[in-house]
This record gives sequence, C-alpha cells and structure tokens, in this order.
Amino acid sequence: MSYRNPAPTVDIIIELVDRPHRPIVLIERLNSPLGWAIPGGFVDYGESVEVAAKREAEEETGLPVELIEQLLVYSDPKRDPRQHTLSIVFLATATGEPKAGDDAKGIGIFEYWCVPSNLCFDHDRILRDYWYYRHYGIRPRLGV
Repeated sequence: MSYRNPAPTVDIIIELVDRPHRPIVLIERLNSPLGWAIPGGFVDYGESVEVAAKREAEEETGLPVELIEQLLVYSDPKRDPRQHTLSIVFLATATGEPKAGDDAKGIGIFEYWCVPSNLCFDHDRILRDYWYYRHYGIRPRLGV
C-alpha cells in the first residue's frame, strides 16, 4: 500500500531583540515560488521540529536563534503550490545582523507596518496571526 502524506516544515518568526520595536527578519526567496517569506524549510528525517527550526533559521539568516514558543500549525493543503505541506510555526529571538544564506536571494528587517505585500505561501495569514498575538495577546484561532 502506498501512502501520500503532507511534508512537515517549520517557519520561524525571528524577532531582533537588540533593535527598537523588535522587528522581524524575512527572506527574499531565490527559488520558486518567488517573493518574501518567513525563514523556514523542510524537517529532515530523524530531526525534531525544534532542531529543524534552529537549523533553518541559521542556514537562511546566519543568526543563531532562541526558540520561544510555537504559534500554531498551518496545514491548508493549498498553502504551498509545490506540494501539500504542514508548517509548525515558531516564535524566536535573535540579535545581530542577518545575512542572506542557503536559498535566500535577499534578506530584510521589517516592522509590522512595512512588511512587503508579495509574501509567499500563506505567510500573510501567519504574520497577521502573529501581529495580532503580539499586540493583543490573543492566540490565533484554529482553522477548519
């Protein structure tokens, strides 16, 4: 019997705690789909999601991060045009100057009022949920 399962991924919202207003780091993707994205990627076989989150954050931004908490799991089958994925989203903190690495074409530091409009995947929804949680302390509601 053959099984088709979603691929587990992680996304890491990195707050730079050594700057005013705790801006976040986004990467400009080098590969399709093009646009801006929350740093993240696929979980390797035999790897915990926490280890994957730290690895992906450092590979894409050059920043070692401290994971603070999980925000939510996003699993809409249409969230990634390449295949069905589910993403465990972490909130993390870091200090220093991010540098584009791995599959990042560019890197940016953004306050909540100036995030680019051309976000990939469902990252617009994830960031809306994040800002709402950060500003009002209310966790996002589970999607159906």
